[in-house]
Amino acid sequence: MAPSIRETERKYAAPAAEDISWLPDLTGVDPVASIARRKVQELDAVYYDTDDLRLTRTGASLRCRTGGTDDGWHLKLPLPGDNREEIRGPLPSHDVPEELRELVLSRTRGAGLRPVMRIRTTRSLRHLRNIEGNVLAKLSMDMVDASSLLEDGGHATWTAMEIELADAGGPVLLDAIEKALRKNGVDRAQSPSKVVRALAGTTPLLEQTPEAVSAVTAGSAADHVLAYVNRLVDALVDLDPAVRRDLPDAVHRMRTTARRLRGCLRSYRSVLDRDVTDPIRRDLRWLASELGTERDHEVLRERLTSGVRELPGELVLGPVTARLQTWDAAQLAEGRRRTLDALAEPRYLDLLERLSALTDQPPLRPKAAGKPEKVLTKALLKEYGRLAQRMDRALDIPTGAERDAAIHHARKAAKRLRYAAEAARPALGKPARRLGKRVKAVQQASGAQHDGVVARDALRRLALSAHAAGEPGFTWGVLHGQEGAAAEARERQLPEAWARTRAAAQRKAFRR
Repeated sequence: MAPSIRETERKYAAPAAEDISWLPDLTGVDPVASIARRKVQELDAVYYDTDDLRLTRTGASLRCRTGGTDDGWHLKLPLPGDNREEIRGPLPSHDVPEELRELVLSRTRGAGLRPVMRIRTTRSLRHLRNIEGNVLAKLSMDMVDASSLLEDGGHATWTAMEIELADAGGPVLLDAIEKALRKNGVDRAQSPSKVVRALAGTTPLLEQTPEAVSAVTAGSAADHVLAYVNRLVDALVDLDPAVRRDLPDAVHRMRTTARRLRGCLRSYRSVLDRDVTDPIRRDLRWLASELGTERDHEVLRERLTSGVRELPGELVLGPVTARLQTWDAAQLAEGRRRTLDALAEPRYLDLLERLSALTDQPPLRPKAAGKPEKVLTKALLKEYGRLAQRMDRALDIPTGAERDAAIHHARKAAKRLRYAAEAARPALGKPARRLGKRVKAVQQASGAQHDGVVARDALRRLALSAHAAGEPGFTWGVLHGQEGAAAEARERQLPEAWARTRAAAQRKAFRR
């Protein structure tokens, strides 16, 4: 896996790089004690993107740069706030490394990459140090010369300044430095990166807005639903590289995002045409299912491992830990294979293309222009009705396999209602927030009950494998019993959680 670093930096509009008399004395900013000038660097970077700038539009950049101390390929991915992740590749040639090409696939959607911009920078670097001599931050004064490599592209020059945190610095330091800069008339740069500023100044492509999006009425039902949909689509795209790199919790978050998006498209079919959204929902269901193999195993592994770890030593008979590790390795490999295979499927790229078209050209229905209080409330009440029907039936069934299946069926409806409430929260406020909180409790109680069912099934299979190998089955039986007791306890909590949800849905404020 290519190495990566986390960058925290802020960019400012600098008057000039040669004469820095306007720059305040930053040694007055605690804990900066000294400023050391470094050797001037000559940097030459070629940025790659698709013809329609799909990387730049999603806040990412891919460049091949020489000069400085980090020659090579740099893929920068956006993170919240002032942070970015930079993934680096070597410089054996000017062909985009295959690993980096895969990591931008959710953004390019298979479109070809080509050079779009050349940026040459003369960088004057200064290290801001504390009294012990440790580097707190790096201040770069850059004279930038940008030349577009697109057809009919232009040329631009400007001066820029960047403040990047070093290992010994912290976010509070950035705020203190910014305060000192603003007192001297230095403001943040309007563009988030050099390549964005360069492209904005040399091509009109970044300023083009799809007509369908601009036609959405501000404050309408469609405006609220699409804001939620757009946020989820962006999250799905951003999570793709993390899933490919097997970063912690990435599969879980991507699967949950796919489920949220699928539920939203179902709940608000009065706003978005289902002829367009139903095929997208089917593909989202497929994606969530493929990711589920790896994610479900992660949950189950942690549950069983913790169960064994918490047992008193005298209750652990036989090679229990070794058998659990063997089972884990086999299941983990299968889950990982299915995840990566899914992300390599043409169906996945087609799904990303459909999602991009959905956000650029939303298929609006007549009610899309309606008042959100009316349209969204009606959609929520429909989802509540489906949940009520399933939950009431489940709670009437005697304990057993049929009841387990019915509770799991109701749990799916609870998820859809919760996600629909999330989308409606900015428009409906407290009633939607209260309903979402109540239904989350129902989802958690029914989910814990279902997790117990899955765990007991896995323990039974592990016990059978142990028995076939001549190993004691006692420990597996103890764990099976514990899971059964925990599931029963959760199941007893379900009626009360459901009663609270029913009360929240029946409030006059919600049904206004």
